[in-house]
Amino acid sequence: MQLFNELKTLGHKHIKANKKAQERVPSGLWLACPKCRQAVYHKDLGIYQACPHCQYGFRIGARQRLQWLVDDFKEFDSDLMTADPLNFPGYQDKLAKARKQTNLNDSVLTGLATISNQRCALAIMDPNFVMGSMGTITGEKITRLFEFALKERLPVVIFTASGGARMQEGIFSLMQMAKISQAVKRHKQAGLFYLTVLTDPTTGGVTASFAMQGDVILSEPRALVGFAGKRVIEQTMHQKVPEDLQDAETVLQNGFIDAIVARPELKNRIAWLLSMHNTESEVR
Repeated sequence: MQLFNELKTLGHKHIKANKKAQERVPSGLWLACPKCRQAVYHKDLGIYQACPHCQYGFRIGARQRLQWLVDDFKEFDSDLMTADPLNFPGYQDKLAKARKQTNLNDSVLTGLATISNQRCALAIMDPNFVMGSMGTITGEKITRLFEFALKERLPVVIFTASGGARMQEGIFSLMQMAKISQAVKRHKQAGLFYLTVLTDPTTGGVTASFAMQGDVILSEPRALVGFAGKRVIEQTMHQKVPEDLQDAETVLQNGFIDAIVARPELKNRIAWLLSMHNTESEVR
């Protein structure tokens, strides 16, 4: 005998999903900021793809960054392709997928740029190309950029975004740290200006070399900046580390970053620094 009637409410009655209605609702309308955990409507990110609550810059591709950063851009070395030096299993398929996704030949876009009437040699690393990892072609393109800037007496601006050296190229990828560092040294000895902008994430061999060798080092808000990953640090030290240990704000407090600049302000800040440090960079 049933003593009580079933409650006919949304909370108690099973309702079947309307699949046709679901298909009409676009995915990705709302995003969760990975830093402040606030829900963000996708249109509120704007052209800069920055969280309106904490100013964290969502990870974006190199060509997407060009849209609001430069007034003019001439790409270099778009024909360079990795030769897969170790014949690493599955590596060519991974590279082909990354090239299709990013429209780049490797993890960095290089070229001659004009930013608010200031000429510079520009490199932008793409976190979507095998996590922005540094391989032989990445190192070659950045080295060539510094050599071009030295010849033309131009400042260099690099946006870093990397998980570190590319494991599929072994020692060849690690050698790029020294190779680029030598190019940075020659550029510096000529009295030319070098600016780095750290974006999320900047880690591994990139942090241990050219990312931290700039005359001025800027960072986007809340970017992950470090060498080893949090888990590796904890396993090595056998103790927990603070959650914000590798946030750009913590790195700034400890003197490794000169300033944190939100994306809407980056173009003007970069142009001002270029004009202050190298008058030869002005467009004639």
